[in-house]
This record gives sequence, structure tokens and C-alpha cells, in this order.
Amino acid sequence: MPTPHVETVKIDELDCWRIRHNGAELMVAQQGAHIFSYQRDGEQPLIWPNPEAVFKKGKGIRTGVPVCWPWFGVFDRNPQSVKAMRHSEQPAGAHGFARTALWELAGTEFEGEALRIDLVLPVPAGGFPGWPHPVDLTLSLLLDDQLHIRLTSHNRGTDTVTLSQALHTYFAVSDVRNVHVDGLDGTAYIDTADGWAEKNQSGLLHFTAETDRIYLDTPAQLSIVDQDWQRRIQLTSEGSKSTVIWNPWTERAKAFDDMADDGWTGMLCIETANVLDDVVELAPGQSHTLGVSITSLGL
Repeated sequence: MPTPHVETVKIDELDCWRIRHNGAELMVAQQGAHIFSYQRDGEQPLIWPNPEAVFKKGKGIRTGVPVCWPWFGVFDRNPQSVKAMRHSEQPAGAHGFARTALWELAGTEFEGEALRIDLVLPVPAGGFPGWPHPVDLTLSLLLDDQLHIRLTSHNRGTDTVTLSQALHTYFAVSDVRNVHVDGLDGTAYIDTADGWAEKNQSGLLHFTAETDRIYLDTPAQLSIVDQDWQRRIQLTSEGSKSTVIWNPWTERAKAFDDMADDGWTGMLCIETANVLDDVVELAPGQSHTLGVSITSLGL
């Protein structure tokens, strides 16, 4: 490995990297370039440590930061411009193919006091199966006193490419029923748990039932305020105008074979995204970066 800060480990069927720098540990699976643990020394984890997570080839990991790309969620719910990019009669899996593809460690380097790790998704000859577009994808991770995640898509082809995407982050919380999200007051959202009804957020967002919402034109900064753990997880996004907030609650959680029945209490997904009208159009030669910076602050 290029630096003593990066160690190769294997968890069940998946090759992974353990990265330590500046009092923090980051765990990343090669499959999906999937961050599945982030914790600062002496603090509660920032990423939900799901004890039921499955590390199997070809299966997405239910925790951490799944990279949803080049479409988000159920394929048929995507805009027509995104669906038109796929050329296949086979069923399309949710959240695209990047999260189960094998990525490569392109390099590590220091930027001042920060450690940067670049992961790339190689484009097969002729493009990805059913998605024949020469788009280079790089996930850059920067570790300083925060975790900075940046997903960059670069269109090397001669045609415009349209995609939707998300950094589908599962955050660790003391109990989702006792936390709230700050920064969304007055923001419009689609309530997919209520028939895709259009609504507006009033005040702080608290959690009392299954939550699956797409917030539109969201501000760049949001916070999870956790009184029991006396902390605020602050999220600062770039290249995104939409945010998905999700918790499965009791009944949905019971349907998952890779989540304990009460696992929903310790997690909250806030997904930095480009979805619905907030899609990414890449003209030939163009790049787009979707990013989020994560930090923990005391209350």
C-alpha cells in the first residue's frame, strides 16, 4: 500500500481497506467503494455500526455510505432522461450498479495535514452492461478533522449523459425518536411514505413513524441534533439540491434480513443526492462533483 495509514483487511467475502489518520478510523470496502465505518477516537461512531450488515459479493451493504449511481432508488421512478441512458431488457436493480462493482485504489496523498484517498471505477470495454457510456467515476475521501466525500463523474464520450445519484449515508444516532434534523424549515418535500404527496417542512424534523422524504432545493448545511449523545452531526453538501431522509421504523425493518428488528432505532439516513428534477446532465467533456463533509460538534 502507498502509505502506512492504509491497511488491507478482509471481512467475510469482501476485500476492504482500514484507513487511520488524525485520530480517526475509516473502513472502506472495495466493492462499491463503500464506506462502512467512520469513528473518531474516544467518540461515538458517526456511521451506524449495523451488526447485521452482510459482506457478500454482489450484495449491497446496509450501512455506511452506499454510492447510488447512475440512477437512484427504484429505476422506474427516475426521470425519463435518466431511464433513456439504460439499454437493456433485463430488470434494473435499485440504486444502480456502482455500489456492487469492484473499484480500484488509485492512490493516496497528503494535502497539508489531510490524507486523501482516491478510488476509481474502471469502465469496461464497451461501457457497463446495459449502460454503454464512457463516464469516469472517482470517489475522493479526505480525512482531516472532518470526513469529506466527493463523487466526481466525468463524461469522456461524445453524447450528453444524464444521471441521478446519491451518497446514501446511514448515520449513527442514540435513538432516532430522540433526535431531530435542523436546517429544513420551510423546505418543500415529496413524502413517498404518503403516496408521494407534496408538502412543506415546518420547524425541526422529528421522527415518529416511517420516514421516506425527498427534500427539494435543500440548503447546503443540515444537522442531526442528538441530545442523548450531546452532539450535532453537521453535514455540508456540494453539487446537490436534493436530500433524501429515511428511516424504515418498525414494520419495514422487520422485512430486512440484514437489519435487526430494532435496528431502526440507532440509525438515520440523510442522503446527499441529485434526484427527480435535480438530475445531472453531463455534456461531452463535462464533470460534476457530488459531495458531503461530515463533522461532529458538541452541543
